[in-house]
Amino acid sequence: MASGFSKGPTLGLLPDVPSLMETLSYSYCYVGIMTGPFFRYRTYLDWLEQPFPGAVPSLRPLLRRAWPAPLFGLLFLLSSHLFPLEAVREDAFYARPLPPRLFYMIPVFFAFRMRFYVAWIAAECGCIAAGFGAYPVAAKARAGGGPTLQCPPPSSPEKVASLEYDYETIRNIDCYGTDFCVRVRDGMRYWNMTVQWWLAQYIYKSAPARSYVLRSAWTMLLSAYWHGLHPGYYLSFLTIPLCLAAEGRLESALRGRLSPGGQKAWDWVHWFLKMRAYDYMCMGFVLLSLADTLRYWASIYFCIHFLALAALGLGLALGGGSPSRRKAASQPTSLAPEKLREE
Repeated sequence: MASGFSKGPTLGLLPDVPSLMETLSYSYCYVGIMTGPFFRYRTYLDWLEQPFPGAVPSLRPLLRRAWPAPLFGLLFLLSSHLFPLEAVREDAFYARPLPPRLFYMIPVFFAFRMRFYVAWIAAECGCIAAGFGAYPVAAKARAGGGPTLQCPPPSSPEKVASLEYDYETIRNIDCYGTDFCVRVRDGMRYWNMTVQWWLAQYIYKSAPARSYVLRSAWTMLLSAYWHGLHPGYYLSFLTIPLCLAAEGRLESALRGRLSPGGQKAWDWVHWFLKMRAYDYMCMGFVLLSLADTLRYWASIYFCIHFLALAALGLGLALGGGSPSRRKAASQPTSLAPEKLREE
Protein backbone atom coordinates (compact mmCIF):
# COMPACT_ATOMS: atom_id res chain seq x y z
CA MET A 1 0.00 0.00 0.00
CA ALA A 2 1.40 3.32 -1.05
CA SER A 3 2.41 6.02 1.36
CA GLY A 4 1.07 9.51 0.96
CA PHE A 5 4.58 10.95 1.13
CA SER A 6 6.63 7.94 0.10
CA LYS A 7 10.18 8.79 -0.90
CA GLY A 8 11.19 5.27 -1.86
CA PRO A 9 11.47 4.02 -5.45
CA THR A 10 8.71 1.43 -5.00
CA LEU A 11 5.21 2.18 -3.86
CA GLY A 12 4.31 0.67 -0.51
CA LEU A 13 7.87 -0.08 0.56
CA LEU A 14 9.88 1.68 3.21
CA PRO A 15 12.92 3.54 1.93
CA ASP A 16 15.16 1.71 4.41
CA VAL A 17 14.90 -1.13 6.88
CA PRO A 18 14.21 0.48 10.29
CA SER A 19 17.03 0.29 12.81
CA LEU A 20 16.51 -1.12 16.29
CA MET A 21 16.16 2.35 17.78
CA GLU A 22 13.70 3.41 15.08
CA THR A 23 11.66 0.28 15.71
CA LEU A 24 11.65 0.94 19.45
CA SER A 25 10.62 4.56 18.97
CA TYR A 26 7.70 3.37 16.82
CA SER A 27 6.74 0.66 19.33
CA TYR A 28 6.66 3.11 22.23
CA CYS A 29 4.87 5.94 20.42
CA TYR A 30 1.75 6.48 22.55
CA VAL A 31 0.34 9.41 20.60
CA GLY A 32 -3.09 7.72 20.78
CA ILE A 33 -3.15 8.02 24.60
CA MET A 34 -2.55 4.27 24.96
CA THR A 35 -6.09 3.45 23.79
CA GLY A 36 -5.35 3.14 20.08
CA PRO A 37 -5.54 3.49 17.21
CA PHE A 38 -3.23 1.01 15.52
CA PHE A 39 -0.92 2.59 12.96
CA ARG A 40 1.75 1.30 10.62
CA TYR A 41 5.40 2.20 10.77
CA ARG A 42 4.95 3.91 7.40
CA THR A 43 2.38 6.24 9.00
CA TYR A 44 4.73 6.95 11.89
CA LEU A 45 7.60 7.71 9.51
CA ASP A 46 5.45 10.00 7.35
CA TRP A 47 4.55 11.92 10.49
CA LEU A 48 8.22 12.40 11.40
CA GLU A 49 9.13 13.40 7.84
CA GLN A 50 6.18 15.73 7.28
CA PRO A 51 7.82 18.64 5.38
CA PHE A 52 5.82 21.47 6.98
CA PRO A 53 4.12 20.08 10.08
CA GLY A 54 3.06 23.48 11.38
CA ALA A 55 0.95 24.08 8.28
CA VAL A 56 -1.01 20.82 8.54
CA PRO A 57 -4.55 21.57 9.81
CA SER A 58 -5.32 20.11 13.23
CA LEU A 59 -7.49 22.45 15.32
CA ARG A 60 -10.61 22.36 13.18
CA PRO A 61 -10.41 18.60 12.53
CA LEU A 62 -9.90 18.06 16.27
CA LEU A 63 -12.94 20.14 17.23
CA ARG A 64 -15.02 18.49 14.53
CA ARG A 65 -14.06 15.06 15.83
CA ALA A 66 -14.33 15.87 19.54
CA TRP A 67 -17.73 17.52 19.71
CA PRO A 68 -19.85 14.34 20.29
CA ALA A 69 -17.60 13.01 23.08
CA PRO A 70 -19.16 15.02 25.97
CA LEU A 71 -22.64 13.83 24.95
CA PHE A 72 -21.45 10.22 24.75
CA GLY A 73 -19.81 10.61 28.14
CA LEU A 74 -23.01 11.89 29.74
CA LEU A 75 -25.00 9.07 28.14
CA PHE A 76 -22.50 6.56 29.49
CA LEU A 77 -22.74 7.93 33.03
CA LEU A 78 -26.52 7.99 32.91
CA SER A 79 -27.02 4.52 31.41
CA SER A 80 -24.42 2.83 33.64
CA HIS A 81 -26.03 4.45 36.70
CA LEU A 82 -29.56 3.39 35.79
CA PHE A 83 -28.56 -0.09 34.60
CA PRO A 84 -25.43 -1.16 36.53
CA LEU A 85 -23.69 -4.26 35.28
CA GLU A 86 -23.26 -5.60 38.82
CA ALA A 87 -27.02 -6.13 39.04
CA VAL A 88 -26.66 -9.03 36.58
CA ARG A 89 -24.40 -10.86 39.02
CA GLU A 90 -26.97 -10.73 41.85
CA ASP A 91 -29.46 -13.52 42.56
CA ALA A 92 -32.31 -11.00 42.77
CA PHE A 93 -31.85 -10.19 39.08
CA TYR A 94 -32.86 -13.72 38.08
CA ALA A 95 -36.05 -13.50 40.12
CA ARG A 96 -37.30 -10.89 37.64
CA PRO A 97 -39.63 -11.89 34.78
CA LEU A 98 -38.16 -12.74 31.40
CA PRO A 99 -38.89 -9.40 29.61
CA PRO A 100 -36.83 -7.27 32.05
CA ARG A 101 -33.96 -9.77 31.93
CA LEU A 102 -34.07 -9.77 28.15
CA PHE A 103 -34.24 -5.98 27.99
CA TYR A 104 -31.32 -5.44 30.36
CA MET A 105 -28.67 -6.37 27.81
CA ILE A 106 -29.74 -3.40 25.63
CA PRO A 107 -28.71 -0.61 28.05
CA VAL A 108 -25.62 -2.59 29.09
CA PHE A 109 -24.40 -2.65 25.49
CA PHE A 110 -25.45 0.99 25.07
CA ALA A 111 -23.25 2.00 28.03
CA PHE A 112 -20.44 -0.18 26.63
CA ARG A 113 -20.62 1.61 23.27
CA MET A 114 -20.73 5.07 24.81
CA ARG A 115 -17.65 4.33 26.93
CA PHE A 116 -15.62 3.16 23.95
CA TYR A 117 -16.86 5.97 21.75
CA VAL A 118 -15.44 8.46 24.25
CA ALA A 119 -12.15 6.57 24.65
CA TRP A 120 -11.53 6.16 20.94
CA ILE A 121 -12.58 9.69 20.03
CA ALA A 122 -10.13 10.94 22.69
CA ALA A 123 -7.42 8.74 21.19
CA GLU A 124 -8.12 10.06 17.71
CA CYS A 125 -8.07 13.62 19.03
CA GLY A 126 -4.66 12.97 20.59
CA CYS A 127 -3.38 11.97 17.17
CA ILE A 128 -5.06 14.89 15.40
CA ALA A 129 -3.63 17.40 17.90
CA ALA A 130 -0.16 16.15 16.96
CA GLY A 131 -0.91 16.14 13.22
CA PHE A 132 -0.44 12.35 13.28
CA GLY A 133 -2.05 10.45 10.42
CA ALA A 134 -2.82 13.55 8.34
CA TYR A 135 -2.81 12.90 4.60
CA PRO A 136 -4.26 14.76 1.63
CA VAL A 137 -7.78 13.64 0.81
CA ALA A 138 -6.48 12.72 -2.65
CA ALA A 139 -4.40 9.95 -1.04
CA LYS A 140 -7.66 8.10 -0.19
CA ALA A 141 -6.38 6.88 3.16
CA ARG A 142 -7.97 3.91 4.90
CA ALA A 143 -8.30 3.37 8.62
CA GLY A 144 -5.20 1.51 9.79
CA GLY A 145 -3.71 0.99 6.35
CA GLY A 146 -3.06 4.60 5.46
CA PRO A 147 -2.96 6.09 1.94
CA THR A 148 -3.87 3.97 -1.05
CA LEU A 149 -2.56 6.52 -3.59
CA GLN A 150 0.78 8.29 -3.62
CA CYS A 151 0.88 12.07 -3.33
CA PRO A 152 3.98 14.19 -3.91
CA PRO A 153 5.24 15.96 -0.78
CA PRO A 154 4.11 19.60 -0.63
CA SER A 155 6.85 22.01 -1.61
CA SER A 156 5.84 24.92 0.63
CA PRO A 157 3.60 25.84 3.58
CA GLU A 158 1.32 27.60 1.11
CA LYS A 159 0.95 24.36 -0.82
CA VAL A 160 0.06 22.54 2.40
CA ALA A 161 -2.56 25.18 3.18
CA SER A 162 -4.10 24.74 -0.26
CA LEU A 163 -4.54 20.98 0.20
CA GLU A 164 -7.50 19.35 1.89
CA TYR A 165 -6.40 16.88 4.58
CA ASP A 166 -8.17 14.15 6.50
CA TYR A 167 -7.29 11.84 9.39
CA GLU A 168 -8.91 8.68 8.06
CA THR A 169 -5.70 6.73 8.69
CA ILE A 170 -6.15 6.96 12.47
CA ARG A 171 -9.95 6.81 12.49
CA ASN A 172 -10.83 4.05 14.93
CA ILE A 173 -14.58 4.29 15.32
CA ASP A 174 -17.50 5.16 13.09
CA CYS A 175 -20.21 5.76 15.70
CA TYR A 176 -22.97 6.26 13.14
CA GLY A 177 -21.99 3.19 11.14
CA THR A 178 -21.72 1.06 14.26
CA ASP A 179 -25.22 1.95 15.42
CA PHE A 180 -27.07 2.04 12.10
CA CYS A 181 -25.42 -0.43 9.74
CA VAL A 182 -27.66 -3.36 8.87
CA ARG A 183 -25.47 -6.42 9.20
CA VAL A 184 -23.33 -8.08 11.84
CA ARG A 185 -20.42 -8.11 9.39
CA ASP A 186 -20.73 -4.39 8.76
CA GLY A 187 -20.83 -3.69 12.48
CA MET A 188 -17.40 -5.28 12.74
CA ARG A 189 -16.03 -2.95 10.04
CA TYR A 190 -17.02 0.21 11.86
CA TRP A 191 -15.80 -0.84 15.33
CA ASN A 192 -12.12 -0.54 16.30
CA MET A 193 -11.47 0.13 12.64
CA THR A 194 -7.68 0.30 12.60
CA VAL A 195 -7.37 -3.00 14.46
CA GLN A 196 -9.98 -4.53 12.15
CA TRP A 197 -7.72 -3.57 9.24
CA TRP A 198 -4.76 -5.28 10.94
CA LEU A 199 -6.81 -8.40 11.66
CA ALA A 200 -8.06 -8.53 8.07
CA GLN A 201 -4.56 -8.11 6.59
CA TYR A 202 -2.55 -10.39 8.84
CA ILE A 203 -4.98 -12.87 10.42
CA TYR A 204 -8.02 -13.27 8.17
CA LYS A 205 -6.05 -13.48 4.91
CA SER A 206 -3.61 -16.03 6.35
CA ALA A 207 -6.28 -18.19 8.01
CA PRO A 208 -5.93 -21.96 7.41
CA ALA A 209 -9.30 -22.11 5.62
CA ARG A 210 -10.96 -20.73 2.51
CA SER A 211 -14.50 -20.32 3.82
CA TYR A 212 -15.45 -16.78 4.87
CA VAL A 213 -17.15 -18.08 8.02
CA LEU A 214 -14.22 -20.33 9.00
CA ARG A 215 -11.74 -17.54 8.33
CA SER A 216 -13.86 -15.25 10.47
CA ALA A 217 -13.94 -17.86 13.24
CA TRP A 218 -10.14 -18.10 13.14
CA THR A 219 -9.86 -14.32 13.26
CA MET A 220 -12.32 -14.05 16.16
CA LEU A 221 -10.46 -16.76 18.08
CA LEU A 222 -7.19 -14.85 17.85
CA SER A 223 -8.96 -11.59 18.59
CA ALA A 224 -10.38 -13.11 21.77
CA TYR A 225 -6.90 -14.28 22.77
CA TRP A 226 -5.60 -10.76 22.08
CA HIS A 227 -8.15 -9.39 24.55
CA GLY A 228 -7.24 -11.85 27.28
CA LEU A 229 -8.01 -15.25 28.76
CA HIS A 230 -11.43 -14.57 30.27
CA PRO A 231 -13.92 -17.19 28.97
CA GLY A 232 -16.50 -14.47 28.24
CA TYR A 233 -14.31 -13.12 25.45
CA TYR A 234 -14.23 -16.49 23.70
CA LEU A 235 -17.94 -17.13 24.16
CA SER A 236 -18.74 -13.73 22.66
CA PHE A 237 -16.25 -13.64 19.80
CA LEU A 238 -16.98 -17.21 18.73
CA THR A 239 -20.70 -16.46 18.51
CA ILE A 240 -19.96 -13.97 15.72
CA PRO A 241 -19.17 -16.61 13.04
CA LEU A 242 -22.51 -18.31 13.72
CA CYS A 243 -24.30 -14.98 13.25
CA LEU A 244 -22.31 -14.31 10.07
CA ALA A 245 -23.23 -17.69 8.62
CA ALA A 246 -26.90 -17.27 9.55
CA GLU A 247 -27.33 -13.78 8.13
CA GLY A 248 -25.40 -14.63 4.97
CA ARG A 249 -27.36 -17.78 4.16
CA LEU A 250 -30.78 -16.34 4.96
CA GLU A 251 -30.18 -13.05 3.19
CA SER A 252 -28.96 -14.71 0.00
CA ALA A 253 -31.97 -17.04 0.08
CA LEU A 254 -34.71 -14.50 0.73
CA ARG A 255 -33.84 -10.84 0.36
CA GLY A 256 -33.42 -10.87 -3.43
CA ARG A 257 -36.90 -12.35 -3.83
CA LEU A 258 -38.58 -9.42 -2.11
CA SER A 259 -39.99 -6.25 -3.62
CA PRO A 260 -38.14 -2.96 -2.94
CA GLY A 261 -40.56 -2.25 -0.10
CA GLY A 262 -40.08 -5.76 1.23
CA GLN A 263 -36.31 -5.34 1.10
CA LYS A 264 -36.59 -2.11 3.08
CA ALA A 265 -38.66 -3.87 5.73
CA TRP A 266 -36.14 -6.73 5.70
CA ASP A 267 -33.31 -4.31 6.36
CA TRP A 268 -35.11 -2.79 9.34
CA VAL A 269 -35.74 -6.22 10.85
CA HIS A 270 -32.17 -7.26 10.07
CA TRP A 271 -30.83 -4.13 11.78
CA PHE A 272 -32.96 -4.78 14.87
CA LEU A 273 -31.73 -8.37 15.12
CA LYS A 274 -28.13 -7.28 14.48
CA MET A 275 -28.29 -4.92 17.43
CA ARG A 276 -29.83 -7.61 19.65
CA ALA A 277 -27.08 -10.03 18.63
CA TYR A 278 -24.42 -7.52 19.68
CA ASP A 279 -26.34 -6.81 22.91
CA TYR A 280 -26.25 -10.53 23.62
CA MET A 281 -22.58 -10.98 22.80
CA CYS A 282 -21.61 -7.91 24.79
CA MET A 283 -22.83 -9.60 27.97
CA GLY A 284 -20.08 -12.18 27.69
CA PHE A 285 -17.55 -9.47 26.97
CA VAL A 286 -18.40 -7.51 30.13
CA LEU A 287 -19.35 -10.33 32.51
CA LEU A 288 -16.07 -12.10 31.61
CA SER A 289 -16.49 -15.30 33.66
CA LEU A 290 -17.87 -18.53 32.25
CA ALA A 291 -20.42 -18.92 35.06
CA ASP A 292 -21.77 -15.35 34.87
CA THR A 293 -22.02 -15.35 31.09
CA LEU A 294 -23.75 -18.72 30.82
CA ARG A 295 -26.04 -17.88 33.72
CA TYR A 296 -27.28 -14.74 31.97
CA TRP A 297 -27.56 -16.38 28.55
CA ALA A 298 -29.42 -19.33 30.08
CA SER A 299 -31.83 -16.93 31.81
CA ILE A 300 -32.91 -15.67 28.39
CA TYR A 301 -32.79 -19.21 26.94
CA PHE A 302 -29.75 -18.69 24.68
CA CYS A 303 -32.17 -16.87 22.39
CA ILE A 304 -29.63 -15.45 19.94
CA HIS A 305 -27.86 -18.78 19.54
CA PHE A 306 -31.13 -20.58 18.80
CA LEU A 307 -32.37 -17.78 16.54
CA ALA A 308 -29.12 -17.86 14.56
CA LEU A 309 -29.29 -21.64 14.23
CA ALA A 310 -32.89 -21.41 13.04
CA ALA A 311 -32.00 -18.72 10.52
CA LEU A 312 -29.05 -20.77 9.29
CA GLY A 313 -31.22 -23.87 8.92
CA LEU A 314 -33.89 -21.95 7.04
CA GLY A 315 -31.32 -20.36 4.77
CA LEU A 316 -29.82 -23.75 3.97
CA ALA A 317 -33.25 -25.26 3.34
CA LEU A 318 -34.07 -22.46 0.91
CA GLY A 319 -30.77 -22.85 -0.94
CA GLY A 320 -29.03 -19.74 0.31
CA GLY A 321 -25.39 -19.37 -0.72
CA SER A 322 -22.47 -19.00 1.66
CA PRO A 323 -21.69 -15.45 2.78
CA SER A 324 -18.98 -13.65 0.86
CA ARG A 325 -17.56 -10.19 0.84
CA ARG A 326 -18.41 -9.77 -2.83
CA LYS A 327 -22.10 -10.40 -2.27
CA ALA A 328 -22.20 -8.11 0.73
CA ALA A 329 -20.57 -5.30 -1.23
CA SER A 330 -23.55 -5.17 -3.63
CA GLN A 331 -26.06 -4.67 -0.82
CA PRO A 332 -26.91 -1.50 1.15
CA THR A 333 -25.06 -1.41 4.48
CA SER A 334 -27.03 1.29 6.31
CA LEU A 335 -30.60 2.24 7.02
CA ALA A 336 -29.77 5.87 6.22
CA PRO A 337 -30.61 7.27 2.76
CA GLU A 338 -27.11 8.66 2.34
CA LYS A 339 -24.22 6.33 1.63
CA LEU A 340 -21.68 5.84 4.35
CA ARG A 341 -18.09 6.61 3.50
CA GLU A 342 -16.26 3.45 2.46
CA GLU A 343 -13.20 2.36 4.38
